[in-house]
Amino acid sequence: MENSAARTFKDLIVWQKAHRFVLQIYRFTSGFPSNEMYGLVSQMRRCAVSVRANIAEGFKRRGKPDKVRFMNIAQGSLEECKYYLILVNDLHYGETEILDTMIDEVSRLLEVYSNAIRKSF
Repeated sequence: MENSAARTFKDLIVWQKAHRFVLQIYRFTSGFPSNEMYGLVSQMRRCAVSVRANIAEGFKRRGKPDKVRFMNIAQGSLEECKYYLILVNDLHYGETEILDTMIDEVSRLLEVYSNAIRKSF
């Protein structure tokens, strides 16, 4: 999972898992009430996309601190997504167990990737 092994951000398992999470968020939110289109749907999609976008942007950064900072921003966006899933449960908009599991997996992979960056070079 090191940068030297990955030629592009798409080679990173953490990015691939984050991408699957985004696709699942889009599918999941497509069934929300229409009055949520510019509220919760938009917010959930934005934070999910932010996770994978920050992984991609951080991949090409040259310095360790800069790379790790983008992974940290991605972690922050994941935490935002976690809150929205709590809200979705409270509003009874759908079952979030699969999405919760996906978030946990991406979060663990981000931590591993960040640690690998810190220890590399």
